Amino acid sequence: MSLLQVVRMGDPVLRQIAVPVEDTTDPTIGALADSMIETMVAAPGVGLAAPQVGRSLRLIVMRLIADRSAAAEAPAPDRMIALINPELEVLDVERELGWEGCLSVPELRGVVPRAARIGYRGWLPNGKRMEGVAEGFQARILQHEVDHLDGYLYLDRMDGFGTLGYGREIQAAAERGSDARR
Repeated sequence: MSLLQVVRMGDPVLRQIAVPVEDTTDPTIGALADSMIETMVAAPGVGLAAPQVGRSLRLIVMRLIADRSAAAEAPAPDRMIALINPELEVLDVERELGWEGCLSVPELRGVVPRAARIGYRGWLPNGKRMEGVAEGFQARILQHEVDHLDGYLYLDRMDGFGTLGYGREIQAAAERGSDARR
């Protein structure tokens, strides 16, 4: 395994529709997933898609965490997953607003509306089919990463840029009790 370079907004691979993985048990895909997990943890992040490391493949990795506060905790190896050729289905029309950032758009954060509850399915690198239901923060991570596979950045999903800002400044404003749009 090795750390991979995360490409940043402006790299054309981030705007391409990623190619499906034909052989989900291909050892090179498993090795790429392992390197992506290592890169995600080192960044640190909670998810990473193959286009973010310059590979136009339908592969994502993510931490399995229930809420944003758990993102600050040291990641456990058994709480990481690689999902090949993931598919999502919105299960509830209710949308939740939530702050998002992206390793390919460093330091910026913005409020993004996302489906509160989704179904997902895909393949694990060992060839097993995985499916389930995700809610809250886990659903947000899945939608964010699958967006990368379809050429979208979280900025494309924002209702407006009034909440867009640098993480440090947003955090400082929150601690002061200020509205991020002032």
